[in-house]
Amino acid sequence: MTAFPIFDGHNDVLLRLLPKGGGAARAFVAGDGEGHLDLPRMRKGGFAGGLFAVFLPSPDFGHVDHLMRQATYDVPLPLPLDPAAARPVAEAMAAILFRIEREAAGAVRICRTAAEIRQSIRDGVLATVLHFEGAEAIDTSLDALEVWHAAGLRSLGLVWSRPTAFGHGVPFRYPSSPDTGDGLTEAGVRLVRACNEKRILVDLSHLNEKGFWDVARISDAPLVATHSNAHALSPHARNLTDDQLAAIRESRGMVGVNFATSFIRPDGRMDAATPLDQLLRHFDHLVEKVGIDGVGFGSDFDGATVPDEIQDVTGLPAVVEALRRHGWDEPSLRKLCWENWVSVLERTWGG
Repeated sequence: MTAFPIFDGHNDVLLRLLPKGGGAARAFVAGDGEGHLDLPRMRKGGFAGGLFAVFLPSPDFGHVDHLMRQATYDVPLPLPLDPAAARPVAEAMAAILFRIEREAAGAVRICRTAAEIRQSIRDGVLATVLHFEGAEAIDTSLDALEVWHAAGLRSLGLVWSRPTAFGHGVPFRYPSSPDTGDGLTEAGVRLVRACNEKRILVDLSHLNEKGFWDVARISDAPLVATHSNAHALSPHARNLTDDQLAAIRESRGMVGVNFATSFIRPDGRMDAATPLDQLLRHFDHLVEKVGIDGVGFGSDFDGATVPDEIQDVTGLPAVVEALRRHGWDEPSLRKLCWENWVSVLERTWGG
């Protein structure tokens, strides 16, 4: 176990479990040993909670890992998803999380408030938050937002990297600025304002730079990127510039450090043989630009190639120990591991 519980800004375990159908919740709770996450390994690694993403895969987006191992790349984005096709997939993935809570019989809790997260951490119960990585399952009239909020949705990314009715994502492009296209649509502006009214976190990861600045201009909530890194260290389109980091700091927002090697490495390559020292440099830079109260974990477990020294969720203690050896003191580690996430969620959601 780590010295501190870890609350994490992003994982894709629901996507990994989706093909298991009715056996998905049981596989997660019992521990199927696949991918990066299941309940027994999360306990072993000190994973106390996090944002659990509903990510809707594109049928026309094939295996692209080989492209991201090249010296430069620009992975073609998939076509926008049909919202009518997206909705039942989103429902199926959210249902897995609800069934996990029931299957775990008190060991997992779906949290809707920061107080519930704090209580779960005290109780040793896995604190889960329902998150959308891309708003394809939300209609432009925003009727579905009402339903999903009532069901527990508390964090929403307007886009994954493909475009939606609400905005435009960044491509998987290296090297590249995140300034890759147009900003929010009129529907996107309405969605951000509706999220503000409902106190739903708006996730800036995957959103392009013009969209980022649109959100910064119209939102009254902290600016949060759940799983993004520093563009100054790895000039990938998915990473945040220092100007963006300054805006996040000004808003008392948050960045979750992504473990995906293509967003860590200076050369942008997807390569598991990536030393932890390169990940630590992103922690250093983000804390320098955002402040010690605005940085945490955003692993992207079950959605990324992570460094060999981490392997899966049981490698979290190795990350914490590397941070400790790197010079971070115990109060700072406590903030990075979980306190900052709970605090920014409290500022966003209210008490």
